[in-house]
Amino acid sequence: MKTITKANYILTITLLVLSTIYSYSQSADKKVIITGVRFSYPWVQKWIESYKVQNPNADIQIESRTLTDPAKYDILIEAYEPDAAVKDGREYVYIARYALLPFANANSAFAKEYSGKGLTAEIIKQVYFNDIYADKKDKKVDVPFTVYTRLQKAGAPITFAKYFGFGQANIKGKAISGADEHLVKALLKDSTGVSYTILGLLYNLQTRRQLDGLTVLPVDIDGNKKVNSEEKSFYTSLDDVIQKIETTDNLKNIPTEYIHVSIGKNNTNIEAIKFMQWILDNSQENLHQFGFLKPDPERFQQGKEKFEQLALTRK
Repeated sequence: MKTITKANYILTITLLVLSTIYSYSQSADKKVIITGVRFSYPWVQKWIESYKVQNPNADIQIESRTLTDPAKYDILIEAYEPDAAVKDGREYVYIARYALLPFANANSAFAKEYSGKGLTAEIIKQVYFNDIYADKKDKKVDVPFTVYTRLQKAGAPITFAKYFGFGQANIKGKAISGADEHLVKALLKDSTGVSYTILGLLYNLQTRRQLDGLTVLPVDIDGNKKVNSEEKSFYTSLDDVIQKIETTDNLKNIPTEYIHVSIGKNNTNIEAIKFMQWILDNSQENLHQFGFLKPDPERFQQGKEKFEQLALTRK
């Protein structure tokens, strides 16, 4: 009897362990991890909340990026173009664009000077970049300022620098570790601070007005080397800024870039594929709410159709 009892005990324990492993495996298969550029997280969180209204048992989590991406994730949302080697292994859809504007601490002499004058491309290059080829005879900025920029490789500094003909390493000033929002927090503490960032970090997403303590600086949007009154008139409201950028042909001195979402071409997580499809079907409805711009419709549709072809092979 003792031998039988011991055998039954061992069998019971083995079955419990196997059941636990199977349950964990099933749970892991249903979990969806999304990571990437941190300034997209409020938008991503809205996606998750809306998706769970229709799919209450969904387990979708944002795993915040630190110095590197998490070891394992399903969906990546990014704000700069990936390397070719990375791109080969994932299916990309360009779902939105973001714009970058210069701004300053509202109490700074720089804000007081250039909220009225505005910034031309030449002034932007003088203020933000180490340019060894700049004409030393160019007019110098004669008010104090301290540039704040990102320390790590990231979409916003790459895009800002590239637009004006530089690399991220050419942006001068204090390099801040962390996310784009940390630039804003650091600048609010420095009465000489100037920087650049996305619309969603410059404007309150509820009131649609500029954040207290910050001054968005108007730029020369037609490239004629001066900033007229009409070019200064649309910065009060986030919605006015979005409309101006989206409807102005040949816009100058406001860098824009795509945000894309991607999933591994060999990803077999059906729940991740279902959520990715939901994103593509619904993300265009509220991108303005979070300060993003519409993508080129044809480019978006092409990416969506390629993903849907991939999704068909996973059903």
